[in-house]
Amino acid sequence: MNKIYVCFSLVFVLAAFSYYLRAEEPKNTSELKAEAKEIVAVFAGNLKPKLKKAIQDGGFEHAVNICSVEAPKIAKNLSAKTGWSVKRVNLKPRNINSATPDEFEREVLRQFNERQIKGESPPAISYAEIVGDKFRFMKAQGVEGLCLNCHGTSIQPDVKKLILEHYPDDAATGYSLGEIRGAFSLIKSL
Repeated sequence: MNKIYVCFSLVFVLAAFSYYLRAEEPKNTSELKAEAKEIVAVFAGNLKPKLKKAIQDGGFEHAVNICSVEAPKIAKNLSAKTGWSVKRVNLKPRNINSATPDEFEREVLRQFNERQIKGESPPAISYAEIVGDKFRFMKAQGVEGLCLNCHGTSIQPDVKKLILEHYPDDAATGYSLGEIRGAFSLIKSL
């Protein structure tokens, strides 16, 4: 009888502990998601003004230089500062070395495209999941009017030439306003 009591007690304690862990998970996930969204906002908040200034100072040719140099620096600095892995990915990457998605990112990007086609607005599209011992977060990057100058269907020849100099394997063109151009992808070890 004593052994049965001990077994039931142990099962009860384990069940209670398991419930406690599940009850805490959404709070932690919510906090991680909020932190990831803030990092994305900082990334975009740093890159957009630099792009706009580059365009004002030297046209879209200047913007290509900003994207090729400054965007990776911003991602690297945010990764070092926050402890998250921060990058941008795309199903049609411009920079195959840094923007090619892994399998998880590819699947989420496909889902983002489906969500956008069904009418969801790109700024509202994001996804978060705990995968193994990592928290993964992705935020869609929609095509804005400004993006079409380097990512659209009608790119000026001098801009196209410069893009190909920086990115010989460029595939990040042919987009239309409002489409999903890619995503910010963040990973945090738990």
